[in-house]
Amino acid sequence: VQLQASGGGLVQAGGSLRLSCVASGRTFSRYDMGWIRQAPGKEREFVAAISRMGSITNFADSVKGRFTISRDNVKNTVDLQMNSLKPEDTAVYYCAAGLGISSVPDEYLYWGQGTQVTVSS
Repeated sequence: VQLQASGGGLVQAGGSLRLSCVASGRTFSRYDMGWIRQAPGKEREFVAAISRMGSITNFADSVKGRFTISRDNVKNTVDLQMNSLKPEDTAVYYCAAGLGISSVPDEYLYWGQGTQVTVSS
């Protein structure tokens, strides 16, 4: 499966952004989907994941209550709604596909190209 993320940009602290990831192919619904981010000089960090049918979600503690994840298996998309953004949310955000709602970035099988999110203070 090929993944294409979009929606990043520059936003002030407290603002919102919605990231979207579109997948090619007919197998999208076979995969659990995740969003992972990487800030400059830091390790990749799990952000959120959603199960194949969208019934189960998982969030990093750092984003709980601020971010939501959703998917549309007809449109082959997975979205990350980010509210109350903080400067520490600044990173490149990647969507990824895997077989499990994992919080371990290395367990994801397919990755998109990333979209930059910058939150100014």
